[in-house]
Amino acid sequence: MKIFFHGGARSVTGANYLVDTGTIKFLVDCGLNQGTKYAEELNYSPFRYDPKEIKYVFITHSHIDHIGRLPKLYKDGFRGKVYTTSATRDLMEAALPDNMKQIAQEAENMGHEPLFGQAELDGIMSLVEGIHYDETIDLGTSGEQDSDLRVFFHDAGHILGSAIIEVQWREGGDLKKIYFSGDLGNPPTPLLRPTEKITDANYIVVESAYGDRIHEDRTERRAKLMGIITDTIKRGGTLMIPSFAIERTQELLFELNNLFNSNLIPRVPVFIDSPLAIKMTAVYKKHSEYFNKETIYLIESGDDIFNFPGLKMTATTEESKMINDVPQPKVVIAGSGMSQGGRILHHEVRYLSDEKSTILFVGYQVDGSLGRRIQVGEKEVKILGQMVPVNCHVESISSYSAHADQKGLLEWIGGSTKRKGGAGNLKETFVVQGEEEAAKTLANLVHENFGVTAVAPTEDQSFEL
Repeated sequence: MKIFFHGGARSVTGANYLVDTGTIKFLVDCGLNQGTKYAEELNYSPFRYDPKEIKYVFITHSHIDHIGRLPKLYKDGFRGKVYTTSATRDLMEAALPDNMKQIAQEAENMGHEPLFGQAELDGIMSLVEGIHYDETIDLGTSGEQDSDLRVFFHDAGHILGSAIIEVQWREGGDLKKIYFSGDLGNPPTPLLRPTEKITDANYIVVESAYGDRIHEDRTERRAKLMGIITDTIKRGGTLMIPSFAIERTQELLFELNNLFNSNLIPRVPVFIDSPLAIKMTAVYKKHSEYFNKETIYLIESGDDIFNFPGLKMTATTEESKMINDVPQPKVVIAGSGMSQGGRILHHEVRYLSDEKSTILFVGYQVDGSLGRRIQVGEKEVKILGQMVPVNCHVESISSYSAHADQKGLLEWIGGSTKRKGGAGNLKETFVVQGEEEAAKTLANLVHENFGVTAVAPTEDQSFEL
């Protein structure tokens, strides 16, 4: 059994891991690289393996940096099976067409062919099968004696339908297990159940987006959000929130609904200016079975958790433009989450220079993205071909991140070590999906805290399990 790291190695985005059993080759995730010009070049590069030889793809969740190159995989010859949770499949059906439009626009601007088209998108979606958590996926034998392969999906608590992927196989009569974390959640969250704990891993492939950081106290985040909204309203400005269409937007709607209903903030117009986020919210409403008990109770008691007086969903371009005519103060939640495209750019052009306004980051801003440059304090940025001064208030709330922080990651990994009361069979941890410093920091801490081998693989590095 060998594992190859063909994406997500010392990088937050582009997750793509190949497992070769000797007779079967399968992937975990096939994501888009994001954030820089180099990342875009990586997306167009050939895969490091022959897609025709891949029999299965297992998808941890529906964020583009985990699914975005699936249509290219189909374009290059993949005809196997793609497994996801049912909710992830529905989210993919909305996310990939939106991504295709952005890619087509970027390709036109750069003067080259798009990464993929509608035929490839339709083709890959025809191969996707949605399953339930803990359902057994039997892959048969790996070619070794008594070496049956099975795969299970467990609740990652990151976004709707997100999964930790467990792969089991037998080696010399012994059962072996490797877990791919995907992106782990940051419980407690307003909507989802906590991340499922594991205690019996032999190998772990774990994300590290916040591997070198601790989030703010979760109990303080609501008060901080309330303060930022109130201060912006008092100044008579616009609160801009670049938000990911999946999970972050729905969490914010849930929080705003509670704040308004409790009369903790003044009622002002709130706009969800993202066609994709509107579609995703509809998927969330469809899959309430993934929610935690508290959220289900609110729904059953008659609370429309994603709607409240003053909220306007602006699906069309015309509706989006009309936001400009609404007097301040107001709140605008728009994509994309890292300000790399989408409608948030138009609001940033209009309000970044306004000293009364605020831009609030509630998600991870990858290195090189426009969001990161604003977040770290650049005083002037180029947006849609023009230089825009940044005079508005710049705020961040990291505890709204859907990612586990350093403490949460160590707790999750430690569950498979004797020092945390687990079986103690963990042999090696591979730290991925984080910038180099974050990945190396977490790997060092895993080794120091638990006494197991931990590495931050480099791109295309491989290991024998």
